[in-house]
Amino acid sequence: MRINADTILDLARNIVEERSRKDATILAAYLCGAALEKDFLLGGTMDIDLVFIHIDQVQPGREIVRITDDIHYDITHHPLKEYEPTRRVRVHPWLGPTVYECKPLLDQRHTFDFIQASVRGMFKQPETVLERARSQAEHARSMWFGIMDTGANPDLAALKLFFKAIEHAVNSISLLSGAPLTERRLLMNFSNRALAVNKGGLYAGLLGLLGGAEVNREVLLAWLPLWKEAYLALPHQTTQLRLHPDRLNYYFRAFEAMLNSPEPRHILWPFFSTWIKMVELAPQNAQIQEAWQEILQKTQIGGEYFPQKIAALDAYLDQVEETIEQWAEANGG
Repeated sequence: MRINADTILDLARNIVEERSRKDATILAAYLCGAALEKDFLLGGTMDIDLVFIHIDQVQPGREIVRITDDIHYDITHHPLKEYEPTRRVRVHPWLGPTVYECKPLLDQRHTFDFIQASVRGMFKQPETVLERARSQAEHARSMWFGIMDTGANPDLAALKLFFKAIEHAVNSISLLSGAPLTERRLLMNFSNRALAVNKGGLYAGLLGLLGGAEVNREVLLAWLPLWKEAYLALPHQTTQLRLHPDRLNYYFRAFEAMLNSPEPRHILWPFFSTWIKMVELAPQNAQIQEAWQEILQKTQIGGEYFPQKIAALDAYLDQVEETIEQWAEANGG
C-alpha cells in the first residue's frame, strides 16, 4: 500500500465519516501527530492519530484499529469538558500544542472552531510558552525528589520515575520552540530542539543519561531480537494499547531504521520506554526480566550504577531549569 499525504487524509476522513454517521454523540474530530509532518513514515510505518470529541465521556477512551501490518489508527475519545476552559487547554503541555497544530475533520456545531481559535489566540506569548515548559520541568524535578535517596539495585517503580523524569525534562526544553516530542522520534528530534535554545549539550547529556556512551550499533542490534521476543510473549489480553499486537511493526521497523541510520543510539529512548512497560506487564516471565537486567547493567543505569545516574539526572535537571529561566529573561517572560 502506497502512503502519501493524500492517502493519510483520505483514510482519516473515511473513518471519521463512518464513525460520526453511527454515533450521534460525536461533536468534532481532528487529525494530529506525525501524520501532519513531512516525514510521517519511520521505517515504513506510522500511526494515524485521530481525536473524537463527544458530548460526554465514552468508553473505551482509546483504541487501536489496524489498517495494514505497518499502519494503524490510534484513536482517542475525549468528552467536551476536556476542552473547558480553553485557557487551561492553551497552557496544557500536550493538549495545547495538539489543538494548535491539528487539522479539523469534523465540527458539527462549530464547537471545535471556537476551541482552536481560543487556544491559538495567545499560544506563542512568552508567558504561555513558559507555563507549558515550566510545568514539565517541575514534574521532572518532583520525580527526582521521589527517587533521590534510592540506593543500588532500584525496583521497577524507581526506574519508571527515572525515565519519566527524563521525558518531562526533555519536553520542557522542546516546548520552548515547538510541540513536545513523541516516543519514537524523541531522541531523533531533540538535537534540533536543544540547538533552538542554544543548548546543544543537552542532547549529548540526554544520550549520556540513557547509557549511550556504553553501547554501539552491534550491541543494540543484538538486543533487537530480545525485544521482539519479549513483545510477542506479552499477555496481550491485558496489555495496554500502547503495546497492542498491531503496533509490533510500528516499533520494530522503526528500530531497524534507526539502527541503520548514522546515529543508531536514537533507538535508546523508544527501546527503554517500551521495554520497561513489557517488564511491568510480564513480571513472571523470567526471560524478559533477565534480559532487562542485562540491558540495565550494560547501559550502567541499573544495579550498583543507579545512585550515579540519580546524581547525573540532578545535574541535568539543573541545566534544564537554568535554560528555561534564561529563555524567560531573553523573551520577557
